[in-house]
Amino acid sequence: MVIFSAAALAVLLVGAAIGMLITLATVGTKDVPGADSVDVGFTQDMSTHHLQAVTMASFVRDHTADVEVKTLAFDIESTQKTQVGMFAGMLQLWDQPESRPPDRQAMSWMATSGGMHDMGGMQMQGMAPTQLMPGMATQEEIAKLRSLSGKDLDVYFLQLMIRHHTGGLSMAQYGEAHAATPALRNLAHTIVVGQTSEVAYMKNMLNARGAQPLPNS
Repeated sequence: MVIFSAAALAVLLVGAAIGMLITLATVGTKDVPGADSVDVGFTQDMSTHHLQAVTMASFVRDHTADVEVKTLAFDIESTQKTQVGMFAGMLQLWDQPESRPPDRQAMSWMATSGGMHDMGGMQMQGMAPTQLMPGMATQEEIAKLRSLSGKDLDVYFLQLMIRHHTGGLSMAQYGEAHAATPALRNLAHTIVVGQTSEVAYMKNMLNARGAQPLPNS
């Protein structure tokens, strides 16, 4: 599993506070989703997915000399911190933990009747509880990112983040289509629109720097 720095998690408190206020104003207490619902599973798993993006973006924001990359990293960090805060607010109202229980299969809320997972048109066998969700970086990749500097850092960050955003899109699309809570469906739609746009933007940034996305991105 990827370990997030204490500093990266601490800055999420601001997003959580904002998210709670927004969520309290938009989510009712009637028909509260259960632990096995799409709503709870998506909220927990997307929060974990977002936290890694925040960790990577925070590091690059502080270590890149490229103004365009720094601005992008700041935007990703700020947007996803706020969204994690909104997820936390919803989960608190539903009396559910902010993280997926350790014995729950990753993305089990996307299971189809055939016992498979619908991954944006790609069917995958059930994932182990400790298996990384689509697009997430490994510990080795995070360590590599932290070891780089200059253009190499910028390029690798863009490559990892393109893959990260692309992997999260199938989750957000499923949440948008299947969540029961209107506010959560709206948030999932916002994620789909925002990350689709950012993927296109980052691909242009990579191309301008003479590089290409990682395979399967």
